[in-house]
Amino acid sequence: MSATMVPALVLFAVLFATLFIGVPIALCLVSASYVALALFEPRTNLMVLVQRMFVGSDNYVFMAVPFFMLAGELMLKGGISDRLVNFARVAFWWMPGTLANVTTIASAFFGAISGSNPATVSAIGGTMIPSMTREGYPKDVAAAVAAASGTLGVVIPPSIPMVVYGITASVSVPKLFIGGIVPGVVLAILICSVNVAMTAKHAAPPSAVRDAMRANGITFSNSFRDAVWALLMPVIILGGIYGGLFTPTEAAVVSAFYAAIVGAFVYKELKWSHLPDVFGKAALSTGMILLVIAACAPFAWFMTSKGIPTAISAWVLAAIESKFLLIMAMNVILLFLGCFLDTSVIILLVTPIFLPIAVSAGVGTIALGLIMVINTSVGMITPPMAVNLYIATRISGCTIEQIAKRILPFLAVETAFVLVISNFPAMLEWLPNLIG
Repeated sequence: MSATMVPALVLFAVLFATLFIGVPIALCLVSASYVALALFEPRTNLMVLVQRMFVGSDNYVFMAVPFFMLAGELMLKGGISDRLVNFARVAFWWMPGTLANVTTIASAFFGAISGSNPATVSAIGGTMIPSMTREGYPKDVAAAVAAASGTLGVVIPPSIPMVVYGITASVSVPKLFIGGIVPGVVLAILICSVNVAMTAKHAAPPSAVRDAMRANGITFSNSFRDAVWALLMPVIILGGIYGGLFTPTEAAVVSAFYAAIVGAFVYKELKWSHLPDVFGKAALSTGMILLVIAACAPFAWFMTSKGIPTAISAWVLAAIESKFLLIMAMNVILLFLGCFLDTSVIILLVTPIFLPIAVSAGVGTIALGLIMVINTSVGMITPPMAVNLYIATRISGCTIEQIAKRILPFLAVETAFVLVISNFPAMLEWLPNLIG
């Protein structure tokens, strides 16, 4: 065993050992860095861990995280998410499995604003799971649909994990955003297809949905008029980024201000009394993400200083010559890590290792980032971590075991999609390359 691999084994052994016994992920990362540094660099002042944590989180682009989180909470309290759901219901009543597909389509719209899977499941699932249950969907089916649809939250741009990858790999974040449009739309169509197959016997026929809307005086024109301010939000955000009006970080600020203004003065549902709860939840979510980002910094620094990413990449490339097997191995590792770790943590940990492997397999840096984001998003419906499932559990009242059984068809389709795009990376890169 090479001298480089011993520190790597100790580093990852401590990480997974502490993770296994239930230690919070940020403490796992810091503990692993501390043990490795104490064993292999005993003369180094351990204050370097704190310094690296500060340097790792001291990046202007990370300001997008709190503002996207705040925008999601403001949308929820300000009535924006409800209007997106109502418009999707009216626009797509003709589809089989109406409410299930409305959940998926509304999640895609919400993901185009919030950039977060948990926020998408919470906002759209909170409205649609009770609605599907009232229509006759079993609770576990409704919860599985909301959890699977929530995976679109980070695939449809803007996306917080894309921001994290862009910083880690020194890749253009706007290019990542625009590259996420095509796979996001295709993934939404695939999820809708599974919805139709799963919910056909539970859903009301489209004609019944249409008649119910007519009886209540709900039309396409009045629902569009009511939702137009909500529908303009992703247009303004993404149009501003691609039009060069503001950066992705500034777009997050714009989205928060827009959500606040529309919720308070247009829809008039956002009240002063809501703000403590809105800011509290946004701060809690932001703190969790940024604390993990900071904790990853000394971990990544130790790996780099010991040449661990280079050694692992060289070992993998020497052991596996087939391009297909290299791509398969990367995806298996990502899916496995997605069962235990958050998307941003995985990206921060494995990007330095995967970059040279991906390049040797003919996968560009933009495509690799999109593959990692989509793959690790699938991990959010893969037990035992399965953040989306836990949120759906809280909303529906089902157990995690009940939802896990229903999520399997979605998991199979999304995993197959990841494998396809991984072996045809040109599908992911043609739009960013076209726009330049």
